[in-house]
Amino acid sequence: MNIDQGERTRSVLIDARTLLSCRHRLHLDISNPALIEGIPEDPGVRQRRDAAAAHREYVRTTLTGRGTGWVDIDPLGSTRERAEATLAACESGAQRIWGAVLPSEIDTGRRGKAELLIRDEDRGGYIPVIVVNHKVSDPRNGDIEGGALTSDLDVWAPRDDPTRKVRPQPRDQMRLAHLYRMLQRHGLASPAVVGGAIGFAFDCIVVHDLTAVLDEYDLRFADRIAVARGELPTVPSQVPECRSCPWWTQCKEWLTETRDVSLVAPGSRAEVLRLAGVDTIDELSRWTGDAPEDWQHGDFADAVVTALAWLQDVPLVRRREEVTVQRADVEVDVDLESFQEHGAYLWGTLLDGRYRAFATWDPLPTLDEGRSFAEFWTWLMEVRAKAAADGKTFAAYCYSRQAEDKWLLDSARRFAGHPNVPRIEEIREFINGPQWVDIYQAVSDQFICPNGKGLKKIAPVAGFGWRDPEAGGEASMGWYREAVGYDGEPDGSQRTRILEYNEDDVLATKALREWMTYRAESEVPDIASLRGTRTAVNGSNEYR
Repeated sequence: MNIDQGERTRSVLIDARTLLSCRHRLHLDISNPALIEGIPEDPGVRQRRDAAAAHREYVRTTLTGRGTGWVDIDPLGSTRERAEATLAACESGAQRIWGAVLPSEIDTGRRGKAELLIRDEDRGGYIPVIVVNHKVSDPRNGDIEGGALTSDLDVWAPRDDPTRKVRPQPRDQMRLAHLYRMLQRHGLASPAVVGGAIGFAFDCIVVHDLTAVLDEYDLRFADRIAVARGELPTVPSQVPECRSCPWWTQCKEWLTETRDVSLVAPGSRAEVLRLAGVDTIDELSRWTGDAPEDWQHGDFADAVVTALAWLQDVPLVRRREEVTVQRADVEVDVDLESFQEHGAYLWGTLLDGRYRAFATWDPLPTLDEGRSFAEFWTWLMEVRAKAAADGKTFAAYCYSRQAEDKWLLDSARRFAGHPNVPRIEEIREFINGPQWVDIYQAVSDQFICPNGKGLKKIAPVAGFGWRDPEAGGEASMGWYREAVGYDGEPDGSQRTRILEYNEDDVLATKALREWMTYRAESEVPDIASLRGTRTAVNGSNEYR
């Protein structure tokens, strides 16, 4: 080992964030930091980070302002000063420590901080609690066995909560395990071997049993610190994180040149395939027989067809001879815009070629959201009722109904009792009925999509394009902040930008539906024809 490598091995530190992130990115970030200096941060990443920071500050001011026994570590101190202050607070027996920083471990390579340490008054030691800007639990249906273990925010008293179920968040559990190991280093970890998470709702602490994850944590940490120290090699592999990674252009070039299988089977699917001896798209395209033993990602035949499609540069493949999509005499397209978990501020609709937007431009959260939601629902139900009165069929269309269903139900729940807000039962009757049509599902049922199933991926195949080249969910978050004046004066031009983006989304859904009705069969090859067009290159086993 040379001097530079030895110094790197001794000095490198990583936090829990790396445990579930890309191994190759960790290697590149540490090995070549100068190459990404000055590269603008991905806007979506920045927005999520800023929102998380605002949520943590809200939790801090709320909790520390309504109780005694708090030690608030000065956030402006150096890392060493904050770590020393944290240990001093623990040694003094502080009940609750906000902004805790644990001493960096040069030998193990750990560094970490917890939003909150709570003293375990019964057993001694401290329990790490993190504050996150996502959901950590969901309402529990009566037919689901077992509730979550939760504690009140002000008094640590874990108990079974039959009204909630834990929302699986491996990143939270890995971070808590990381912090637990660091507390152990100083003899400060509670024997209870638990950690807590305060989520977006800020209504309780969800308690995690860390005994179930410590072994996995230890394996993951050993792997990542070895990568960071240059002791284990890495190569690129496509994962969801690639979308916002500054190294993606470089990695994609390498993946394309090597025809790496992760380009068509990203994430854990590629891992399963590599264990089965499949490293390239070509090898996957030639697969015959049963799926790999550990394959848990849908119909394996789809993965093989996706590889064939990539090799032939085919963006969609038909599953069946005929393409069908539900149509109606009266058709309404619907698309919403939401801002993180704060609410849905815009319901956009298209009827007979006319775009109608039901919106609030008061910054979320706001009661005015209930007004705009009620106006949207009332209008939609009036269109539906008129169609029935006229003896016409009716259908409302969206693309990937998960978000629409969530905000329809959530809006009815949050604004119950407000004028014209429907009952939850009315919402359920509609979204579970035949008149609520998900075009995403129609696409999934009838096409294999090598490049993804998102509306921005599929609609261009039908010939549709968005007016704004930056159109997308992440970008619209930034537009919304400017539109409502979160960071300054409201910007009317950004409101216009959002409305045009939303209008294009409903127009795209309509265009896709009509394309499926009239042109898709003639423009998209089916699986049999795709297999039939495979031709060997120079007599080899490669296909194009």
